[in-house]
Amino acid sequence: MNVFKFYGGIQGVVTKTIIPQLFMSILIGGISAIAFDSPSVAQTNNGAVNASRLNPQQQRQLSNLLNQGRKYLKQGDLEKALTSYRQASILDQSNPKIFSSIGYLYTSTKNYPAATQAYQKAVSLAPENADFLYGLGYSLAQIGKNAQAINIYKQAIKLKPNNIDSLVTIGVLLVRNGDYEEVQEYFDRIIALDAKQESAYTIMGKSLYKQQKNTQAISFLTSALNKFPQNQDLRLMLATTYLREKSLDKGLEQLKMVDSSKPNNPQIILKMGIIYEQLENYPLALSAYEKASALDNKSLIAYGGIARILEKQESDFQAIIAYRRFIELSPNNPYGYHRLGLLLQKRGRNGEAETILKQAQSLYQVQGKLEKVAEIQKKL
Repeated sequence: MNVFKFYGGIQGVVTKTIIPQLFMSILIGGISAIAFDSPSVAQTNNGAVNASRLNPQQQRQLSNLLNQGRKYLKQGDLEKALTSYRQASILDQSNPKIFSSIGYLYTSTKNYPAATQAYQKAVSLAPENADFLYGLGYSLAQIGKNAQAINIYKQAIKLKPNNIDSLVTIGVLLVRNGDYEEVQEYFDRIIALDAKQESAYTIMGKSLYKQQKNTQAISFLTSALNKFPQNQDLRLMLATTYLREKSLDKGLEQLKMVDSSKPNNPQIILKMGIIYEQLENYPLALSAYEKASALDNKSLIAYGGIARILEKQESDFQAIIAYRRFIELSPNNPYGYHRLGLLLQKRGRNGEAETILKQAQSLYQVQGKLEKVAEIQKKL
């Protein structure tokens, strides 16, 4: 989300952190948004260009390029703005704000390797500027260099120790990088600054969840949900932790609450179907699997569940149809061929069953599942 603010007396565009989006996007492999130095601040605080070593003609050229860059940025033409700032950097290679502006523009076009190089140059010229460090840390995280990003954020936090956005970001990166032992420290620091910072609880809960410290995770997540009952990320982690502990009823209760808040999420419905199946409530399991398959017609788990339940209910014809769909979705998965072959054999379609079972046997052989190979051989 872009907003305007005054930075050192110069109005510029900055990207503010959106905490919930930031947290979730980092955990599945990306980062949402973090504060950057604005392209429109590639000047000193009094507005004069930091280019004292240039001759008058070069200074005018540099000033024109910076003005063009700001104009293009205002118009939303990032490519032309980037061209202007890159030309400016050739004239003045000593102004870190020009390079941070280039870094910002590269991040806006998702060219993170180039953004990393630009921010590294800015940081080399102004190593005590926390904003430049934030930009560099963000860019490094985007290209998967999490450990380096963490170190850069630590440097930035030393300069601005009470910046909650940075503390939250490094907490997320620590979880992402598996550095769980440090997460507690940053959780404590965030809560000391803002006891109602919801993202801190999500990070800490995720750390315990990822470590499979189930007892601690259940206690922490339950307490966190008392503070933030609408946080479905916390609730989903709690549900899954209950499932790990074989507390199916408690896990199902939490999933129902998630589903009521965010209906028609096929992944949630699938989990509910799996629990119903484990509880041997086959009608509800089948209903959940069918609903999930309607929402996602390429869900292998959903069609496998449908076929399995129908087979248990001896609805062989419908089960055969479901297993054929399963095979369409996963033609190299021997399970579908195996179950389909057995059903066809049961219905006396022996020639077709033999072909299908031999296909399953061949796939099991490739996977090295010799006990399954032997099991099918007996059927053949």
